[in-house]
Amino acid sequence: MLNITKKVLKDKYKISDKVIDLYERALNDVKDQFQYYDEIREFNQLKVLNALQEEGISESHFTNSSGYGYGDIGRDSLDKVYARIFNSESALVRPHFVNGTHALGCALFGNLRPGDTMLSVCGDPYDTLHEVIGIENKGSGSLKEYGVNYEQVNLTDDNKINFEDIKKHLENNHTIKLVHIQRSTGYGWRKSLLISEIKEIIDFVKGINPNVICFVDNCYGEFIDTIEPTDVGADLVAGSLIKNIGGGIAPTGGYIAGKKDCVAKASYRLTVPGIGGECGSTFGVMRLLYEGLFFAPHVAIEALKGAIFCSRIMELAGFEVLPKYTDKRSDIIQSIKFNDKEKLINFCRGIQKGSPVDSFAQCEPWDMPGYSDQVIMAAGAFIQGASIELSADAPIREPYIGYLQGGLTFDHAKIGILIALSNIL
Repeated sequence: MLNITKKVLKDKYKISDKVIDLYERALNDVKDQFQYYDEIREFNQLKVLNALQEEGISESHFTNSSGYGYGDIGRDSLDKVYARIFNSESALVRPHFVNGTHALGCALFGNLRPGDTMLSVCGDPYDTLHEVIGIENKGSGSLKEYGVNYEQVNLTDDNKINFEDIKKHLENNHTIKLVHIQRSTGYGWRKSLLISEIKEIIDFVKGINPNVICFVDNCYGEFIDTIEPTDVGADLVAGSLIKNIGGGIAPTGGYIAGKKDCVAKASYRLTVPGIGGECGSTFGVMRLLYEGLFFAPHVAIEALKGAIFCSRIMELAGFEVLPKYTDKRSDIIQSIKFNDKEKLINFCRGIQKGSPVDSFAQCEPWDMPGYSDQVIMAAGAFIQGASIELSADAPIREPYIGYLQGGLTFDHAKIGILIALSNIL
């Protein structure tokens, strides 16, 4: 680190010599990991470039449709670009998805019918899906209220997939229509699922019942490997454009990709049966969605480097972390176990203090829609709630685990992390 940089960190942000020393040790330790993911970034950049070229994308695709949006070539061609990237039959990429949960919800409601059963094989799904499914039934039109049943296979004691229990459910319940696989951790304490592990689950499920839809919640996972879940047999994947795949430029939206029939059914839930993805004006955001996708392989790995660095420096500072900095990654999230409510809150406040937007604000735990516990969120972002920008959040519950993700540049991520660590030491 340049002496002038150290001086600014010390004078402006009150970073101690101890934290600077931890920084230099951590940065030296993670060099080999960074080189590995740089190679993945280069491959995925080539994949995105090729998809854009193969679809003949030009300025004419940066459309600004209105009204019904019929014949929007920018929208329809972006679907084809995503289908190429995911090696899938079809894709639905829309600014009309308000968040990742909305995209996931459309996929579930579109492909499940009364009497069907959804089986989650990774334990509890992410908190915001609980009301969608009906695990927490608040009379809000959940799948459960529409007659869709739900079953769950918890992870083993060592946080592995319980294949024996999955087999029991599939053999004993022939109404299981869809298996839900959550790639990322959610608010849990486990590693994200590697693509090889997702393939093992899909192969296992299909070996018992090839007609079951294997649906992967792909949030936070895009471009962290050279392949995606659809490359290893997933029938359906969904995610948010303000996470990895939007490159920090997409202003909103989500995507669904997979088998043509499954994607079409999801599109009928986004709009209405008979119209699906044929309708929907794009409000002049198409250039941003294309450009964000082009930047996404680079930005996703910049965020991942921030997570790896965070893992090492927090471990050096005495905290339990998951994954370790040497672990193979499948998403951009870094979990830190604080075992202390105030340290968790102050870490998140430090991330907010290190943000380019709303750095003066002090985040507080609050009753956030879709969550059963109070949640604290540090998110000083150019795009509200963009998890690909440096952020940290956590439910306020024991053992007080914080979840850091994002960073449009690694330089910003490491500065924010230094400020957050100084805020609790």
